[in-house]
Amino acid sequence: MNTIGSVPDGYREAVLFSILALCWGSSFVAIEIGLEYVPPLLFAGFRYAIAGAIVFGYAAVVNDRVRPVGRGEWAAVAIAGMFVIALYHGLLYLGELYVSGAVAATIVSTAPILTAAFAAVVLPEERLAPAGVVGFVLGLVGVIAVVQPSSAALGNDVTVGATLVFGSAIAFALGGVLVRPIDSALPIETLQAWAMLIGAGVLLGWAFLRGESVAAIELTSAMVLSFAYLTLVSGVFAFFLYFQLLERSGATQVILVSYAEPVVAMGVSWVVLGYLVDSLTLVGLVTILAGFVIIKREALRSLLRSALGRPSTTTP
Repeated sequence: MNTIGSVPDGYREAVLFSILALCWGSSFVAIEIGLEYVPPLLFAGFRYAIAGAIVFGYAAVVNDRVRPVGRGEWAAVAIAGMFVIALYHGLLYLGELYVSGAVAATIVSTAPILTAAFAAVVLPEERLAPAGVVGFVLGLVGVIAVVQPSSAALGNDVTVGATLVFGSAIAFALGGVLVRPIDSALPIETLQAWAMLIGAGVLLGWAFLRGESVAAIELTSAMVLSFAYLTLVSGVFAFFLYFQLLERSGATQVILVSYAEPVVAMGVSWVVLGYLVDSLTLVGLVTILAGFVIIKREALRSLLRSALGRPSTTTP
């Protein structure tokens, strides 16, 4: 096993994974707290305007390219900005007006399953096998367990909030799939910076159309802490960790962060807000995870073999 500074690579990756899960998982609770004082779309827009500017500065230092070139690269940053930043966060923040951060994090954990489903439609080479269809259905069953729909509850605040959050997961997954076929050599830091800035612009324009006003912001210590945490820790710092983990471990292990985030959100909600999720939400999370494991079973098997130091094998 390779070591850097006498610390095993696997240990470093585990630490990065844990910190990233903590940063992104706790962000759902920070959003829930901040929404008490800031209109949702202004909250998300200002957050990514500042985070995008910082990440852009970082990209300018570490890369020799800070501007997209050609239609493909501009299309990539536009799609990422619109879907992965603007629609994802806009719908998430609107949804968290009605549901808790822990519930939102659980619903958002369907994003990797939705990504596989959209990829099967958009990218012929990634067509879902029958087992993959089962995994997708399990993901939907998990969401139903979290929302617990009924004829009496249809249209109530929880259902509206859960629908908006599920829409955010769809936007995130669709954006990720639409970017894949685009031929782009743009460094990931540069792409992320432009996506943040474009997404921030869309969010602020959306806030204006929705009638949100800066005058409605309540400047309290809780609001400032929430905004600073989301911008600097869950935004800038966490994305730097994401870049490192993606380089060290690959996309499959990074995707697994999505399933640690709800657990972190549940724990932080309990510690900070005294909120406990019900047993059906836990069942929903486990069901969603089971769906992901079925869809990504080959990649996960390869990842496990790599972690154990065994040669990977392919199965027919």
